[in-house]
Parts: sequence; C-alpha cells; structure tokens
Amino acid sequence: MSTDYQQARAALGVRLRELRLSAPGRPLTGTKLAEQHGWNKSKVSRLENGRQTPTPDDLRKWAEATGQPEAYDELLARLRGFESHIRSWRRQLASGHKAVQDTHLSAHADASVFRGWESSMIFGILQTPDYARSIFTRYAELQRSPRDTEEAVRSRMKRQEALYDSSKRFHLLLWEAALHASVCPPSVLAAQLDRLAGAVGLDTVELGIIPLSASLKIPPATAFWVYDDRQVIVENWHAELWIDDVASVDTYLRTWKTLRESAVYGADAQHLISAVRRTLRSR
Repeated sequence: MSTDYQQARAALGVRLRELRLSAPGRPLTGTKLAEQHGWNKSKVSRLENGRQTPTPDDLRKWAEATGQPEAYDELLARLRGFESHIRSWRRQLASGHKAVQDTHLSAHADASVFRGWESSMIFGILQTPDYARSIFTRYAELQRSPRDTEEAVRSRMKRQEALYDSSKRFHLLLWEAALHASVCPPSVLAAQLDRLAGAVGLDTVELGIIPLSASLKIPPATAFWVYDDRQVIVENWHAELWIDDVASVDTYLRTWKTLRESAVYGADAQHLISAVRRTLRSR
C-alpha cells in the first residue's frame, strides 16, 4: 500500500471522527455508533485511525448515524479519490469478473497505443474463450468471488475487437514461461498457442517474446500495461494499481523498454511458439 494511499485513508478517518464528535445534540460515542449498525466495536476505531478502508455503505451509515446525511457525498468523493489508484480485488470482484472486464473495455476505448508486459500467462487481449474461461475460473476460486465466467468471457472477447481497429497499436512483450504455464488443459493451451502465433501477423500488433535462455538486464517481474504513455495498470494478488503520476509512468516505460531489448519478434517469435506447441504432444 502506497504512502499516499495511507495518508488519504488516514485523512478520511480524521474526517469521520470529526463527524462523530460534531453529531447534533451531543457527541456520538464509538460504542454507540457500532451498536447502531451491529459492527464490532473495534471497527469504528479502525476506520477513524485509517487502519481499514470503509465501503460506500459504511460511509452512508456513518453520515446518517451522526445526523449529517449531507456529508455522504463528500465522504464518498474522498473514498473514490484514493481508491481510483488502488482497486482491491475484494471490492472489484464483489459481483464477479464481468464488471472488471467492462472497466478495462472502457479504458481500452479511450486509448490508442498500448504497451504490455506479461510473464505468467497469455495476454487477455489475445486469449481464446476456453483459455480465458480457465483463467477466470481459477481466479474466482482464489479470490472466492461470484462466478460469472461466461459473462466475463464475453466481455473479454468484445475487448479483442480493438485488435482490428486500425487506429490502435499494441506493443506486447511476453516471457516464454507464459507459453508453458499449464493453467488449462493441454488441448486448450495448444489452441491458445495457435491463436498467439496468428497474432504475430496482425498489423496492429507487435508481439515480442523473451526466451527463457535470453540474457536479461532486469528480472521479469510483475505484469503491467501502459496506456498512451500516460497511465499504468499493474496487477498484484490483492489489487490493481492504476498509476498516472509522470515519474512512476516513466519508470514503467523504462522497464518495458529494457525488457524489450531481450525479446525476439516476427519469424523468431513464431518459431519459439511452435517449439513450445510441439512439446504439448507429449503431455
């Protein structure tokens, strides 16, 4: 969690305490506030001290309990302000994966040049439906989120229409390890590799693959996307990070360009994919 995020959450906690202490009539105790909503007594303390991120419903109940319902819009704006940068999977997946895919679909529509790095699986923009289905199923199990697999797959496939938009360009880097990852049945992976090889010929896609044997200047770490050299999206196990400050974006661009120096393209990339594809026959 970033320092900016912690500071913003702490500031929201201070504001919540101010509202509680300025409740009409007399100050509202934390114990009384917790009792009104059936919360654990420690929840009020955690929220006020910036140790827990409130939900929109928490904020609504807080504003109403303190007799200041008009403060809800202000509180929600504060929450949205710092959550726009760190979007926890717990919150994003509360209703399933489709909502997340729709968010990325909207972000894709607003950008023209994409730079991506992936080290562990095939890019969503290049996934087959069966491969995507396996990914969504496994992540739903991990995150214990509602299963809306088919809706999520359809949204992801719609996102791929951007590959055929002549106004967009995708500069993608993939570590060879992602080609080998058995996150789906061998037959599904084989079809996915065929799809990947076909993407090499698209005029909107520049696909580079970094061989396992390649010399690397930096370790192949966390996956990320850069949209129009102005916004970065990083996926971690607990959250997505949406980054737009210039210095950080520049760091990711330098990272991408450094990784690119180890990649192979065109026929060399296709040969690498084909070599991995042949190994599947023995599985």
